[in-house]
Amino acid sequence: MLSTLLALAPWLAFSVLIAAIVVGPVVGVRLVDRPRPTAALLVMVLIAVLALTLYPDGDPYPTIACSAGLPYLAPTAVESTANILLFVPIALLAGVLWRRPVAAVLGASALSIVIEVVQAVVLVIGRACDTSDWVTNTLGAVIGGILAAAALAWRRLRSRGPRLSS
Repeated sequence: MLSTLLALAPWLAFSVLIAAIVVGPVVGVRLVDRPRPTAALLVMVLIAVLALTLYPDGDPYPTIACSAGLPYLAPTAVESTANILLFVPIALLAGVLWRRPVAAVLGASALSIVIEVVQAVVLVIGRACDTSDWVTNTLGAVIGGILAAAALAWRRLRSRGPRLSS
């Protein structure tokens, strides 16, 4: 259903990505001092990503295989943009929760590798392992990490308050 919607409106994934980039730091600032809701949101996002990437889709593959290549990146490249968008909230939420955006990016990239390996070796789910998915997921994680770093910096500036000099 989601892939059908994205195929009908190829601009939708890119629009949501731009909205996430604009709204991400604001959401991050609001979540910095709220670890429980942030952790709950992170768990929900992780469950959604695992469901979207590991739920059986099609006939089982006959052999273990992984397609190697680089992604096609363009605003109308629906699959690439959706893969980028998939990992933005993971790195954003984890970066804000742990207050370590770089660790969040590395963790999200590692998660993407694990997902691709599972897609390659668990043949019954009928999923295709593809290195371009890892590249786009990692790009999304980098964007999410940058948004988390921006939110944390913004929060530090707000907590200092105005300084008066004499």
